[in-house]
Amino acid sequence: MDHYDENKDYSVYILECADGTYYTGITNNIKRRLTFHNRGQASRYTRARLPVKLCYLEKGWSKPEALRREIEIKRLSREQKKQLITLGKSVDQRD
Repeated sequence: MDHYDENKDYSVYILECADGTYYTGITNNIKRRLTFHNRGQASRYTRARLPVKLCYLEKGWSKPEALRREIEIKRLSREQKKQLITLGKSVDQRD
């Protein structure tokens, strides 16, 4: 497998769970991933906090880039995540 991924079809997303908490993840098919989350089939964390709703999305990442960005977002405080969501600087901001 090639370690350098030119494919830029990954997205980094934040979900708001029914209990008000946030979940951050990556996917190359956000519609399918959101469906799986709401079926309770995507992650143990969200399974216990259904339903979830998509509140933030960044598109256009390679898989390694998306994984790095996911870690960056997970390290943010709740307040910083709220600001990120509110600012909405998400989709295709790196053009």
